[in-house]
Parts: sequence; C-alpha cells; structure tokens
Amino acid sequence: MKREHKYYMRVAIEMARQALVEGEFPVGCVIVNDGKIVADGRRRNCKRDNGSELDHAEIIALRKFSEKQIKVDLAKVTIYSSMEPCLMCFSTLLVNGITRFVYGYEDIMGGGTNLPVKMLSPLYRSLDISITAGILRKESLELFQTFFSSPDCDYLKGTLLAEYTLQQKTSYTAS
Repeated sequence: MKREHKYYMRVAIEMARQALVEGEFPVGCVIVNDGKIVADGRRRNCKRDNGSELDHAEIIALRKFSEKQIKVDLAKVTIYSSMEPCLMCFSTLLVNGITRFVYGYEDIMGGGTNLPVKMLSPLYRSLDISITAGILRKESLELFQTFFSSPDCDYLKGTLLAEYTLQQKTSYTAS
C-alpha cells in the first residue's frame, strides 16, 4: 500500500509543481478510484488582487470528478493531496461521500483532518474515515518552502503556516 501511496502522491506533487510554476500556492490533488486517476486539480487564484478561497486543488478535482458523472463506490475513492486538506475541502469531500485521504505536508494552521467528526451530527459521526499523513512529506515541504521563500509571495506570508514551513528541516524521513 505504501508504494501505491507514493505513486499517486508523486502525481499530486507534480500538479503542485505546476501550480508553483504559475505562481500559485503549491497544492496538487488527484482522485483515485480502482487504481486509476479519475480527476486532478491544482490550486488556482491565490493571488490577492483576484484571489479566491474557492479554487483549492481538492475542490477543483472534485468538480472535475463530478462533471464526469462516474458511477463508483465512493467508499473506495481516495484523495491524494500535497498538503493536508483544509477544513473547507475536508468537509466538502466528506459531504460528497469521500472518506479516504492521503496527504504529504501537514497544514498546521488550517488543516481539517483533525475535525472531531464523532462529535458532529449523526449523518457525519458514523463515517469511517481513513487518513494517511506524511507520504512524500519532504518533497511537498520543499515546494512550500520555495513558495514562501519567494519575494513574489504574498499569499499567507507571515502566517503561522509560512513561519512553521520555513523553519522545517527537509531531512525529515517519514514515509
């Protein structure tokens, strides 16, 4: 399973690299079903002048997935993201029936995977959620460090996430 996670995470990281090249926050995401990538997305519109907090990689991938109208067992779908999904993305994916998450780098400021689901309304508290963190963390971290180190970066500059990211050592060896 770990080898499979690394394969799909590499694809998500490549999507994140594309976002970074475009000057966007380097989050990439792929949706996998039955061993196949069925949708992907990368962060868009994070720049302050026309910024939008709706254009997260996971939401873009989910929109693409929904547009394809693929009939699948959503319990078997897995989201791979270069960064831990934020609360908006995590809850949106849950509401849409996706409960398996794999991510590279932790979002210590806005990550949503620590949502206390068991304390929510009955519709959500019974969900069987699977979260795998730290897959190819070093590769993901390097993208975020590049982003936050750029003099052109103004998105989330000076925040807890930016400061934490810039202080991290890339020699972390988990997964």
